[in-house]
Amino acid sequence: MRGGNIHIHTFFETISLLWERKMEISVACVTVSVVVVVVSWWVWRTLQWVWFKPKMLESYLRRQGLAGTPYTPLIGDLKRNVNMLTEATSKPIKLTEDITPRVLPHPFQMLKTHGRTFFTWLGPKPTITIMDPELIKEVFNKVYDYPKAQTFLLGRLIATGIINYDGDKWAKHRRIINPAFHIEKIKNMVPAFHQSCSDVVGEWSKLVSDKGSSSCEVDVWPWLVSMTGDVISRTAFGSSYKEGQRIFELQAELVHLILQAFWKVYIPGYRYLPTKSNRRMKAAAREIQVILKGIVNKRLRAREAGKAAPNDDLLGILLESNLGQAKGNGMSTEDVMEECKLFYFAGQETTSVLLVWAMVLLSHHQDWQARAREEVKQVFGDKEPDTECLSQLKVMTMILYEVLRLYPPVTHLTRAIDKEMKLGDLTLPAGVHISLPIMLVQRDPMLWGTDAAEFKPERFKDGLSKATKSQVSFFPFAWGPRICIGQNFAMLEAKMAMALILQTFTFELSPSYVHAPQTVVTIHPQFGAHLILRKL
Repeated sequence: MRGGNIHIHTFFETISLLWERKMEISVACVTVSVVVVVVSWWVWRTLQWVWFKPKMLESYLRRQGLAGTPYTPLIGDLKRNVNMLTEATSKPIKLTEDITPRVLPHPFQMLKTHGRTFFTWLGPKPTITIMDPELIKEVFNKVYDYPKAQTFLLGRLIATGIINYDGDKWAKHRRIINPAFHIEKIKNMVPAFHQSCSDVVGEWSKLVSDKGSSSCEVDVWPWLVSMTGDVISRTAFGSSYKEGQRIFELQAELVHLILQAFWKVYIPGYRYLPTKSNRRMKAAAREIQVILKGIVNKRLRAREAGKAAPNDDLLGILLESNLGQAKGNGMSTEDVMEECKLFYFAGQETTSVLLVWAMVLLSHHQDWQARAREEVKQVFGDKEPDTECLSQLKVMTMILYEVLRLYPPVTHLTRAIDKEMKLGDLTLPAGVHISLPIMLVQRDPMLWGTDAAEFKPERFKDGLSKATKSQVSFFPFAWGPRICIGQNFAMLEAKMAMALILQTFTFELSPSYVHAPQTVVTIHPQFGAHLILRKL
């Protein structure tokens, strides 16, 4: 019996071992199966994203008669764009030449080759360019059907804010921010405009005096960047503007790093790699957050303590408007900070670019410079410019509109299509983007006449509606419900700066000036803007 028990025990041990081995094999098989399924799913999704969906969309668009570039897996037109831009920006152009082939070489070539509607590729996304004002108007008006295209995620490190939001969030932010940019509120900021602008004009006067003559060569571009940065710092943060000036340095650094990364954005996961530039981008973004959080929290604590807090700058007006919302309908502190970052970046970029090209074009067109100066003398005499007088500068307005037409700060806007849409004769599938090419439209001879490439401010003498024949052919600040909320701010600031400059100097192009417009988010002068300033 004892021997039998041993055999029975051995038998059960063997059965147990076999069962455990079977379970191990089963678990291993299940694990392998799961891994195979996950890998297969990932491979299928990747192939869908990289090849099958783009090819399906390409076929769909071509069946509708649209012409475009052939799809290159993953990178789309990236390499083509890089090569054409590198070639275009390798040499300057004459001031009288069309800047479009230099700034937008690929879209310009597509327009010449394929006509006014065509598609290109942003990575695996087809982007349809349209130039028909009626279709552009429809896209701008239907803000819920044509949301903002989130084309470049790294750009969110600079700022998100209202410019990147859609749907109900966009509507809420627009409602809360609107009071900060009401014309009556902006009028109260004119003294800040004057202080920043007069400081720069005073520095230029010193440079001329130090030369011991009535004239001096100055690269006005960095000065204008500094001036518009100072304006937005004062108007956004009032007495805290010195604290915020570091934000400009960090945002400028971010722009540089992000543009370098742009050409690598379609390498999957590249932005998550711990590269030196990626680490620096995150560090700069964190520092901006810390500075803004400190400024915003300081204001909020002052309000909670019952202390009088400034309510005449953008941050103060924004906080007041936000606190006045019903519970649950306001913005979070993080949302407020993102809008402040956007104030900084968009407010500074737009106006500095408008001013530099205005000075360059008026240097070349001395007749219009003289007309603008005469108008400033008639309206202001020798007194300090104020809001009421700035609104009387009709010639100045014509000039600034023409500068914005020829040198729009942003060359194009992009919208997404999330569901099948009918647009004119086209049926557009979900998954494509639409490009609204500001520069191509605003320089289009079919819309503006054979002199479309020429600087002729007189085309705006009877106002925008007459100049555009009531078409959506002029939209440097976008158009429709999403028109730039800071448009009046930028125009008033630009008029103040130009009025003070014209009161103090005449200016002309320096022999060392090199005409080389280049897209760096907005259109910058690649080699600066060297002008000869002559003291009046």
